[in-house]
Amino acid sequence: MGVFSVTVGIGDPAGQRFRDVHLAVDTGSSYTSLPASVLREAGVRPHKKQRFVMADGRRVESEIGRTWVRIDGGQEMTLVVFAEEDTAPLLGAITLQEFGLGIDPVNHKLVPVEGYRLTMIEAP
Repeated sequence: MGVFSVTVGIGDPAGQRFRDVHLAVDTGSSYTSLPASVLREAGVRPHKKQRFVMADGRRVESEIGRTWVRIDGGQEMTLVVFAEEDTAPLLGAITLQEFGLGIDPVNHKLVPVEGYRLTMIEAP
């Protein structure tokens, strides 16, 4: 697929102030992840810790919080990981799904995709 990055607005929890950040698109990462200092500067506060499996197999515990994100004119509240300072900021799969976006691996860009819903049919 290749790696590419996009510019995303990271907002404060009130959705009033945004800062543009370049994030690598990583559909293998569950959540969007930014250095903790970037999130704290935006006023984002963690509300719990969660365990994660890293790409190299290590297991770590990281703080997570919620904040506003802007992508291509859309704005959504999403979960974000307070990552170590030396890690690359990543745009994860859950945020992409919340925005209804997928990836175009040939042109290295985000594209709109349809979501899926399950319709339950009641038994007679």
